[in-house]
Amino acid sequence: MSRPLRVVPADDPVVVLEALRDALAGGPAVLPGPPNSGLPATVEQRVALVVETSGSTGAPKRVVLAANAILASAAASEAALGGPGQWLLALPAHYIAGINVLVRSIAAQSQPVIMPPGHFDAVAFAAASRRLDGELRFTSLVPAQLARLVEAAENDLGVLEALRRFDRMLVGGQAAPPQLVGRALELGLNITRTYGSSETSGGCVYDGVPIGTARVRIENGQVELAGPMLAEGYLGDPERTAAAFSEADGARWYRTGDTGEIVDGVLTVTGRLDGVLISGGVKVSLEAIERVVRGLDGLADAVAVRAPSLTWGEVPVVFSTGVLPLAELRSIVAETLGAASAPAAIVRLDAIPLLSSGKPDRVALAELAAVSAGVEPRRQ
Repeated sequence: MSRPLRVVPADDPVVVLEALRDALAGGPAVLPGPPNSGLPATVEQRVALVVETSGSTGAPKRVVLAANAILASAAASEAALGGPGQWLLALPAHYIAGINVLVRSIAAQSQPVIMPPGHFDAVAFAAASRRLDGELRFTSLVPAQLARLVEAAENDLGVLEALRRFDRMLVGGQAAPPQLVGRALELGLNITRTYGSSETSGGCVYDGVPIGTARVRIENGQVELAGPMLAEGYLGDPERTAAAFSEADGARWYRTGDTGEIVDGVLTVTGRLDGVLISGGVKVSLEAIERVVRGLDGLADAVAVRAPSLTWGEVPVVFSTGVLPLAELRSIVAETLGAASAPAAIVRLDAIPLLSSGKPDRVALAELAAVSAGVEPRRQ
């Protein structure tokens, strides 16, 4: 059996909310996004949602989610957060974390407060949060949004008081800099770091611990996730589906592409399998460079990407809205990670280019890096 696939405008969260409500009640499956003539007219009956995502480095993909998967995700989140509550939507309605806010609201039978799409403003967010009247109040953010809120709260008592009204503020989409999380906690904000993706119906690991019946394991250094919230696969792409999902130990697992470790039951994501470059025969982790650089004053938004090099094959280049002399940056990174990890350049931008999900546009930055890394400092 099959059901129709309906495309709805992602820039109208109210329309997306009602389309999701209809899909979960057995109506047409929904894909939030622009019209696309290449989509099939129908999908399998169990499918309620298709999420289109480009990821941070890969080609576009359409993640297929069954109604049971997204409802299992909502139920696990509700249990982890201590009960149903009212949500504030501050993320795009085509991004899985934004969709989750809407699905959780539907499951909790509560009306979400919806911020208008567009530029994220901390004062406007605080004003919207005051419209929440539920007993429990939640929101979901990406680190860039949290950074703006923390900066505003440190200078505006009204914003701080509004943020403290949240019983939980979920932060995900990418790793939140520890320094930023520390500042938020010092302000008394109830922050929870989440880990997951569209392929897992969003975050299924909270502060390193799986929620609900989700499971996590490390297989050949790669983080793999299992549980009822897993996607069916990728629409019209069986090869990519087979590469990303596998059956083992009586469960179906999603290969995240992330590297990590589990200590005392707590997961720590250490990088990306595709975030490793070979520079002069030495493996260099871009994620490790980012962790070091983001811990420096003024460089919390730093992004490291690869650039071609005639001498070394590839070299790392750092982009940030902050500044630091290259020699000083190279010395700090080399002391911590080794000389091969020392950036060949640091490029200051007025703003880091972002994908619609809020993640850095690494493809655009890599194109800039290919030009910016023309001068290659000699290894220390």
